[in-house]
Amino acid sequence: MSGTKVSNANGKLIVPNDPILPFIEGDGTGPDIWAASVRVFDAAVEKAYGGTRKIHWKEVLAGEKAFNKTGNWLPDETLAAFNEYLIGIKGPLTTPIGGGIRSLNVALRQILDLYVCLRPVRYFKGVPSPVKRPEDVDMVIFRENTEDIYAGIEYAGGSPEAQKVLDFLAAEFPKEFNKIRFGTAQRSQEWQSLLEQNGMAKREVGVNVGIGFKPVSFLGTERLVHSAISYALKNNRRSLTLVHKGNIMKFTEGAFREWGYGIGTEFFRDRVVTERESWILGNVDAHPGISAEDNARMVEPGFDMMTPDQKKKVVAEVEIALQLLPTHGAGQWKKMLMIKDAIADITLQQVLTRAKDFDVIATMNLNGDYLSDALAAQVGGIGIAPGANINYITGHAIFEATHGTAPKYAGQDKVNPGSVILSGEMMLRYMGWTEAADLIIKGMDGAIGNKRVTYDFHRLMDGATLLKCSEFGEEIINNM
Repeated sequence: MSGTKVSNANGKLIVPNDPILPFIEGDGTGPDIWAASVRVFDAAVEKAYGGTRKIHWKEVLAGEKAFNKTGNWLPDETLAAFNEYLIGIKGPLTTPIGGGIRSLNVALRQILDLYVCLRPVRYFKGVPSPVKRPEDVDMVIFRENTEDIYAGIEYAGGSPEAQKVLDFLAAEFPKEFNKIRFGTAQRSQEWQSLLEQNGMAKREVGVNVGIGFKPVSFLGTERLVHSAISYALKNNRRSLTLVHKGNIMKFTEGAFREWGYGIGTEFFRDRVVTERESWILGNVDAHPGISAEDNARMVEPGFDMMTPDQKKKVVAEVEIALQLLPTHGAGQWKKMLMIKDAIADITLQQVLTRAKDFDVIATMNLNGDYLSDALAAQVGGIGIAPGANINYITGHAIFEATHGTAPKYAGQDKVNPGSVILSGEMMLRYMGWTEAADLIIKGMDGAIGNKRVTYDFHRLMDGATLLKCSEFGEEIINNM
């Protein structure tokens, strides 16, 4: 086919004016959405560059369409195309029921080592929202894509594999085995009696404990956090928040937090400040000549109630931070990227109540899954939430709809194509085609501002005009 491949030289993308980009139109409503979206992409490129640039689209198969045509949910040819052409885009895919691939999306991410799930979340004025100030939401989530419980290392309760793990723990780590509440076969006598009193049949259940592993590595954390900080600095963002549950999972999520801070201060020392360093430096700015001990007392509540060793540790932290005064003192730190952390559960509350406190977020797989969907709800729903899966080292990237296939609406030209359209906007920006990307944002702003929208928004907006999926795409083009 005509066109030129995107390439990568020493970690830098080389995008020709006529790139070949593979696409998967998707299942269910995917064909409707793709038809509307590709017209928007082509129109934005044409308007921005007057014919000097053009995308050459190459269809590849995955999901139900692939299975019906080839008998394979994820053909090798599709993986080869994404591997060869580096950048592509996909609609929603059906997940196979039964054995085999658990999730086509997860499979693509893991096979191509797309270690960043990038989810920007922003508000378009006029979109119906369940919160009072959705305009405060402007966040970019870097979700680690290949580790955590999504590594898929788990064994069914009652299986020989699960029993092997239980036997190993019992033999080698009895203390940990005792924390598995039902690692032995018997119900308690009290519980058994209660079941029998309520007419429930007595039966033996055996050992039935599902087992899963949660790998979190330094190297996986390093490349995710490094990518997130690089993005934040390049795009002049204010802060990076490491979101974790390290107060409970100390050696996985807690390690992610500690490693994350270390990566920030090792690789980007002259351009970042940690939140605690900002407190220490701010105390010096406000109280010139303050002693290290008094500074520690201001930084750490309850300092005077600490043991001598605990006090010594906090004072040492202050003294290390004070070594930054030549480069970060006298308010210089205020112009730098702040790195901070937040516990996952309070983060899910505070993105609702204090959205402006969050900018770029780096987190692990499961936290990022919850957080990105919760944030999407604040700005209008997953129907207009874009996403991408990226390997910043090799340049490989697949941009994707973040919603499901909605098969009951298939072929009705009804659903909102916004998720794929905005994912394409991300793709163009990733390619360096920012002018075309800006036109898509302008078009989306105009269409929604004029209240000419698809059914999901129409039913919640007063005075809106109902458009089909294809018509909404045309409205975006008309507003570029």
